[in-house]
Amino acid sequence: MVRALRARRNPVPAASADGAAVDAAAPVQAQAQAPVPAPVPAPVQAGTGTRPGPGAPEKEPNAWGQAVAAVAVFGALAAALWLAPRVLPSDDSTPQPASCSAGDDEELPKAYKQTPQPVTGEELCKALNRPDLAKLLGTPGETATTASGTSNTAPLTDGKVAQPEAEVAFGTYTVNVSATYNKLSTGQYVKLMKFGNEKDVKTLSVLGRPAVFSSDHTMQFEIDLGSGGSGGPVEQGPLARTLSVALDRDDRGGYYEITVWSASGALPNDSALLDIAEKVLPTIS
Repeated sequence: MVRALRARRNPVPAASADGAAVDAAAPVQAQAQAPVPAPVPAPVQAGTGTRPGPGAPEKEPNAWGQAVAAVAVFGALAAALWLAPRVLPSDDSTPQPASCSAGDDEELPKAYKQTPQPVTGEELCKALNRPDLAKLLGTPGETATTASGTSNTAPLTDGKVAQPEAEVAFGTYTVNVSATYNKLSTGQYVKLMKFGNEKDVKTLSVLGRPAVFSSDHTMQFEIDLGSGGSGGPVEQGPLARTLSVALDRDDRGGYYEITVWSASGALPNDSALLDIAEKVLPTIS
């Protein structure tokens, strides 16, 4: 130890015969010349990245990107709202109004080919089965239960007179509309009523055409669908109110008839039939 301290104080060793001074200084020089290891950087955790310095500006959000994302979200919501009623089952138990049965395949009788521009039973049904028909009858809360139309011919004419008709039934009233394409004018028709069972006959003008109110009982009968297949006797049904209107203003023959009745025998006011005539007839004539 004494030698080593001296060697630090005196870097140039004195020569000696046995070289002891030189050997003692060699370890000290080697220790002094040993390289100092470089500092090892601290490990960086994966995924953290380099944190910006206090002076580095932060990256602002992209305004266009936010707008595009908002539009995409709005479009997805709108599509979902539009598809939901069509894909998901509906819980609405409200009864739907009856629709007219399609009669495209129905072959019309020959009388329709011989009549200029006759209306068919299907066309009458579509004209009569209006959304506001129950309101016109004075029962706005009701829904049509049945609706039908047929392209028949008038009875006792050997199939030579076209007589289409349509019928729409509600819980309270049933409405029937028919068109008879014969040569009978309204004036002649009124004369025949006086010889029949029609009651409360009253003439008037509807849509500028001759018209007449009348009342008569309907006919009802039962059909036995059992093994016998026989029906019951024809009986007198409830009273019905009818409004007959000429096909044209000149009253050259033919007429429309709007008839209303109910199972209870109650009838609406005549104004209800007038309202129906003024709404329905312009759509078919």
